[in-house]
Amino acid sequence: MDSKLKKILVVAETLDVNASSGAKANLGFINSLVSCNYSVTVLHYTRKKVTVDKTDCFDIRERKANVNYILSRSQRVFQRITKINISKPLERIFGHSFVFLNDSKSISKAVLKTNPLTYDLIITLSQGASFRPHHALLRTPQLYNKWLAYVHDPYPFHLYPEPYSWEEAGYKQKENFFSKVSESAKYSAFPSQLLKEWMSQFFPNFKSSGLIIPHQQLKIDVIKDLEEYNGLFHDGKFTLLHAGYLMKQRPPFDLVNAFRKFLENNPSAKEDSKLVLIGYASYHRKGLEFEAQTLPQLQLHLKNVPFSVVNTLQNKASVNIIIESKAEISPFLPGKFPHCVYANKPILALSPKKSEVRHLLGASYPYACQVDDVEEIAEKIELLYLNWLQNKEANLNRPDLEHYLSTDYFKTIIESV
Repeated sequence: MDSKLKKILVVAETLDVNASSGAKANLGFINSLVSCNYSVTVLHYTRKKVTVDKTDCFDIRERKANVNYILSRSQRVFQRITKINISKPLERIFGHSFVFLNDSKSISKAVLKTNPLTYDLIITLSQGASFRPHHALLRTPQLYNKWLAYVHDPYPFHLYPEPYSWEEAGYKQKENFFSKVSESAKYSAFPSQLLKEWMSQFFPNFKSSGLIIPHQQLKIDVIKDLEEYNGLFHDGKFTLLHAGYLMKQRPPFDLVNAFRKFLENNPSAKEDSKLVLIGYASYHRKGLEFEAQTLPQLQLHLKNVPFSVVNTLQNKASVNIIIESKAEISPFLPGKFPHCVYANKPILALSPKKSEVRHLLGASYPYACQVDDVEEIAEKIELLYLNWLQNKEANLNRPDLEHYLSTDYFKTIIESV
């Protein structure tokens, strides 16, 4: 695409930044398009009113006068009355739920109403394991030559690397669906080179169509008063912060044990150190609450927190922590990575050696190690603490990463298609 490009249509599944990391990534992507001075129209399926500055932003309405809607509601009533969940058997037959299929049709109908042939580029953004906008664009072959399909995570679930051992009902149909996406979209994009390489193993077309567009920072102001969340901020203390969902495959207990070991090795740090874990951790909740009983320096807030609060805490923390799974490879670029970079505080990266996080931070980055190496994590925390004692305002200071995640770099990639 040359510099003549003016009009871009973005079809996003959700823009509710307080509901998911995917929504934050989607909104950051859209804001970067706006900052590049493109004329941007946004269609979103958030199911609530959302506005995006300097865009024409429209929420997509669910279609109700159709077979899939009726079937989805009939299924819901049947399950409520019988207490029998028939979702998986149905997905094994149809590949997707009736709700998904109706949502896809609702999105494609909305796209066609925008006079889509007048746009220079049409970008689909999704979240989680959904990819509804991508499914919707498959219904409009006349738009394939304008379509950029953004692939934020592996799909379907059974194609995730170890230790993720997921397999969805209807996985074969889902794989066929994504094969069609890889063959139909003129352009594809991934937040990391490793993810592009990983997905290209299964869908070879991504090798030639794939661009690397890292997640973008969602720029918002730091809050002066955190109000009900003020207790999560510890002014003047050495605060290690992990903000984000701790799923089953990302256990935090080696981090907790390393923090405990650090305190044992540095008794004077007990009075001025805090490990703060924020976000859902349903699988690990009981274990973490048990640890907190004998570790007063461990603070837990295992529920959702507004993004504006999380962003402020990341900017005020002494250290931001990224936890990934114990694995041979982690092709993901965490959605919070750009926010941690721009918070400009040291990052403690607990990631596999072959990971996008370690790749971007560089082989010489001093605060990265394996997620299960308690001894080394404790040593990294001690090193960070000693540096903090010398300079309470220690920062990350990585202008190379800030450039890589910047609007200027983003524009060079968009202009290249």
